[in-house]
Amino acid sequence: MSKNTKSKWVTVVALPILLLFSQFSFAQNDDNDSRECPVKDLPELFKKKDSLAVIKPTKDNFLLILPVVFVQPANGLIYGAITQYTFKGKLPEDKYSTAYLMATYTTKKQILIDVKSNLLLNHNKLYLGGDWRYYKFSQDNYGLGADIIPPPKTDFEIESIAQPMKYDFIKFHQTASALVADNLYVGGGVHYDGYMNIVDEPLYLANNETTYHNDYNTLHGFRTDKYAVKGISANLVYDSRDNLVNPNHGLFANVNYRTNLPVEKNGAASMVLFTELKYYIPLSKTNDQHVLAFWSYGQFLTKGNLPYLNLPAVGFDQQSRGGRGYTQGLLRGQDLVYFETEYRFPILCNQLLSGTVFGNFTSTSDRDRNIQVLEYIQPAFGVGLRLLIDKKTKTNVVASYAVGNHSKSFYVNTGESF
Repeated sequence: MSKNTKSKWVTVVALPILLLFSQFSFAQNDDNDSRECPVKDLPELFKKKDSLAVIKPTKDNFLLILPVVFVQPANGLIYGAITQYTFKGKLPEDKYSTAYLMATYTTKKQILIDVKSNLLLNHNKLYLGGDWRYYKFSQDNYGLGADIIPPPKTDFEIESIAQPMKYDFIKFHQTASALVADNLYVGGGVHYDGYMNIVDEPLYLANNETTYHNDYNTLHGFRTDKYAVKGISANLVYDSRDNLVNPNHGLFANVNYRTNLPVEKNGAASMVLFTELKYYIPLSKTNDQHVLAFWSYGQFLTKGNLPYLNLPAVGFDQQSRGGRGYTQGLLRGQDLVYFETEYRFPILCNQLLSGTVFGNFTSTSDRDRNIQVLEYIQPAFGVGLRLLIDKKTKTNVVASYAVGNHSKSFYVNTGESF
């Protein structure tokens, strides 16, 4: 790792922490005020004043339906709707579960349907994690390894290495884990990723014009027009978070070891290790809006090979929240490591509006060129605003802007980024 790379890494990780301490005196002064301000969410702004005085039964569920209109580099203008349902059991110790459906269409003629879920059922005794997707997709490919983006002061545009591709994508990942000890779950899962109608737009073999996708799949014996990866996994989860929607404290850890089976003509056996860690530190005893959060995950190919589009890539995590600052799919490789830290703080005393500052880095490998994971890293940093839309479940709508190396992006989502 070069000195410049190391200094960028230190800057990305240290920036939110420095901002944290620079605002710490503000946080202390704000604590006393927050106790005097009743918490308000967005719907309360549209209610009549006298209706707020009426005592209503507490609800343990919340349904949110929001229109979607925003811009992403990989998609262009996106418009559609998000439906999110948050609920919990009747016991006080039951934790909230959340599931959402997002259906969108983009100006790049993409159809994107996502169903994501993290459910704690049967009084926290059963943990279900789901990631189901159908994409009629078009997305640029950029090659493998984190070295594809040069240092910041280089004359470079990411579009110069982009190779357009179209394909249809079906994903069904579902895990189920049972409680075996305090906060500890053990289970397994099924995993299917299907890629069909693949069109490498710049591919013209008659003129020796090839692509990253074609070269990689040809080298490793995969078809280039369609393929599927089917596997089963063993899963270990530890979850002590106080709230899955908007945690203030606790630890989430997940280890998933997947065996992909050679069950079709173009299939190939492989083994994949996925690890994930989220940690939340409360910074105030009287105002739970002050939180320092950490998120890290890694995916590693431990045996065999995967087809190009199934290699781990930035922005393809379960919630599609990783890699803020970089377009989805920009950084890809046989192995991927991601780290992010975020400071969440109040802006308004009534908690209606709050903010974030964050930094992250992504590293990917390219074993065919002997590029190892963490040999090169790509950092990013950014800021965000959070609007409280349901104070019972602590659900926010989050907008964030991030700047990476030769890259920048704007994001809107329901719930926290992680």
